[in-house]
Parts: sequence; structure tokens; C-alpha cells
Amino acid sequence: PSLSDNSPSANCVKMSSVAEVKQGYELFDPRAYLQNNYTHPRANFESEDCVVPWKLRCLASSFSTGEVRGRTLLDIGSGPTIYQVISACEHFEEIILSDYLEVNRQELSKWLHGEPDAFDWSPYLKYVCNLEGNSERWLEKAERLRQKVKGVWRCDVQQPNPLHPASLGPVDAITTTFCLEAVSADKRSLESALANVTTLLVPGGFLLMIGALDESYYLAGQVRIPVLPVDEEYVKQAVTGAGYRIRVFQTYIMPAGLKIGVDDVRGVFYLQAQKL
Repeated sequence: PSLSDNSPSANCVKMSSVAEVKQGYELFDPRAYLQNNYTHPRANFESEDCVVPWKLRCLASSFSTGEVRGRTLLDIGSGPTIYQVISACEHFEEIILSDYLEVNRQELSKWLHGEPDAFDWSPYLKYVCNLEGNSERWLEKAERLRQKVKGVWRCDVQQPNPLHPASLGPVDAITTTFCLEAVSADKRSLESALANVTTLLVPGGFLLMIGALDESYYLAGQVRIPVLPVDEEYVKQAVTGAGYRIRVFQTYIMPAGLKIGVDDVRGVFYLQAQKL
């Protein structure tokens, strides 16, 4: 059955089903997406007020407590990015990256294998190492991260086992960035996806999530990807309703100078939640 809800009370974007959401990603261009969101001006490491350094600081803060640690960290819906697991590599024995799109998995593999045409994550690695007090050791950090990543798997958060046909025992922590709201046709399918992801996490394990606030679309090359607009209160309700206690919730409001025509995002949220 379709996960969409066409009743008048449903908070729907103009998509009739999860299948249509997936179809919209067929023309997704990882390089265009990276250019739009992970280069200047949004990735301005000279400005502490910029969105990318803010995200890296949020993640580093969660990992620096030493509470978010364990054997396996699973990154759900990695897209073509690795910044979200840089701080994690000191605290987990292994990291699994995952994405629905083969083009994104290929982009991740390029960096993991050190291919010359891979996206340059070195400014991110340097910034995180600086936060940790050892800015000169970013090359070591890159190598350690490559060693810790044990796979780049296919995932589909709309499936009861998002990693099917692969199987993975419950993991100690999950990271997910800009995924659920961007692949859900309505709030019911987002909550279903969150429930599916949650089955992969051990009780007491941590969910670290970054997402878009009040965004209805973003551009990735020739394609305009619809997004389910969500606000802070809804995100808190959905995560709590999925069986978590929210430990950290932070909001970043996108300044006018970073509204560069590649989306209509109002802001970004960061949360750290513990599965009950």
C-alpha cells in the first residue's frame, strides 16, 4: 500500500506517493549538490556564523562528550557527503555509509579510494581537527576515517529493513543528515521512515540528526527535488513519538547571504536523541 495520505487533514506536498519521490531522484547530480551546499559561500570556514562550520561544531560537540561511542555507527542517507562522520571516527570501531542512489555511493567510493577526481573534503577535515586541538593531523584523520568505513551500502528508509538485502545487527549510533524530510511524501511516510531507521539502533543508542526547516525544494543539477516542509515542533514530536528522548536540540536560521537560490530553506536543525 502507498504510504501517502490524501485526506484533507494530511500535511502533503504535491506528490502522490513515495514512488514519485524516488522517481524525482533519478536525475540527481551529486556534483551539483556538492557545489551548491558544500563549497563557498555555505562552506566558509573563515566565518563561525556560516552553516557548514555550525553543523560540524554540533556534531563535534556530541562526540566530544564521549557518550556517543561504540562498535558500529551507521550513517543513513549519506548522499555524496562524508563530513557528518568525521568526528565519529575516533569513537567507533567501524562506520557504515549508506544511500539509496548509486551515483551517491559512487561519489563516496571515490573519496574512500583516494581517487583524484573525488570531492575535496580537506577543509572539513582540517576544521574538525582544529576543533579537536590537532589541526596539523588532518591527513591522519582522513586515513583513519577511510580505514573505519567498512562499507557503502544501499539503503531505502521506506523499507522495514532499510538496508535490505544486507543485514546488520543493531548499531550503537545512527547519524542522518537531510534525509528523511527529503524522501517523504507526507508526514506519515516520514514517521514510517523514522520508525524503520529506529529498528536498526540498540536501546540506549544515539540518533544524531541534521535536517532542513521549512524547505519545500532544493536543486541538484537539472532536477528540482521536492522536500516535505517541517518545523522545529513537528521534528521534536516525531522523534519523541518514535521512542527517543531528545538530549540536544539546536536551530540555525539561514542568513540572507546564504540564500543563494538553490533551495528555499529557512534554517537547519540539529538533534541528539537517545533511544528509550
